[in-house]
Amino acid sequence: MAEVFKNASLVNVSDSSAQTLYTASSVTGIVLGVALANKSANTVGITLNFNDSSASTSTEMLSNVQIPGNTTLEVLAGQKYILEDGDSLSAQSDTASSIDITMGVLELS
Repeated sequence: MAEVFKNASLVNVSDSSAQTLYTASSVTGIVLGVALANKSANTVGITLNFNDSSASTSTEMLSNVQIPGNTTLEVLAGQKYILEDGDSLSAQSDTASSIDITMGVLELS
């Protein structure tokens, strides 16, 4: 079984619709951590969704979490979130172009 460490990122997260941060494609992805950076001077809300392709469901992992201006919040670190083939994480902000996201993932194939 091959193990590969990867990063995924989203720049200027949209406020109009959820954008895909990462999709497990022909692999199993284990989320190692997610950093949410608020680049604006104002507090911004962020929602992070887990999209389960086998169950055709989407659940909120973070729901409108408020990040103070000019700060970074690390989430999901220390937990083990498993994304099976086709599962994905997506994000939406309440303020356009204010949030950048970086994620670490271990892919198993």
